[in-house]
Amino acid sequence: MSAFPGKNRRALLRGVLLAVGLFAAIWWYLDGNLTRVVLSLADARARALAVQTLNEAAEEAVSAGVSYDRLMAVTTGEDGAVRLIQANTAEMNRLASHAALLAQTRLTGLEEQTVSVPLGSALGLTVFAGAGPKIPVRILPVGSVGARFDTEFQTAGINQTRHKVLLTLTATVRLVIPTGSAAIQASTQVAVAESIIVGQVPDSFVDVNNDSDMLNLIP
Repeated sequence: MSAFPGKNRRALLRGVLLAVGLFAAIWWYLDGNLTRVVLSLADARARALAVQTLNEAAEEAVSAGVSYDRLMAVTTGEDGAVRLIQANTAEMNRLASHAALLAQTRLTGLEEQTVSVPLGSALGLTVFAGAGPKIPVRILPVGSVGARFDTEFQTAGINQTRHKVLLTLTATVRLVIPTGSAAIQASTQVAVAESIIVGQVPDSFVDVNNDSDMLNLIP
């Protein structure tokens, strides 16, 4: 008679261990899956906030007025044709540093903001999408803001070329929840200044839009 209670205790212990193991496995799966889904859903919202912040900083940096002549020195020949376009490196570096500092200051303010993801959406169940308690995701700036200048030449006519000076700001922010984190990169590009460069009118001109038009010129 005494053997049965021992067997019952061992069976009960095995049942408890099995239940604990099953619960731990389910919890581990849900925890990892929720972390990945929550961070993925928060990615777009956080990126939009970061890009908006970079845009505001860039606009503020150039709001005082940045002319093409301050950034580029154009040298012409006796006939008035453009011979050389030289960048004013010191002025461009000053503007880039100013814009990066403004962006860094504004991004620091994002530490006080969070984006929320509904638990129903994180579970991936359509019927519960948008429902349930909100999971807060913090936004933390990572490192310093990068600033660089790019230039772009576009045809504006038979003898005209549009030269654009573009400022690109790039920043990295980290999304943080209690169970994990993820880093995302945000960037924006704004036109700082532009000018139309006028050249000589050619004796003849052929407009070729694509490869097919080019082949039509071949006899």
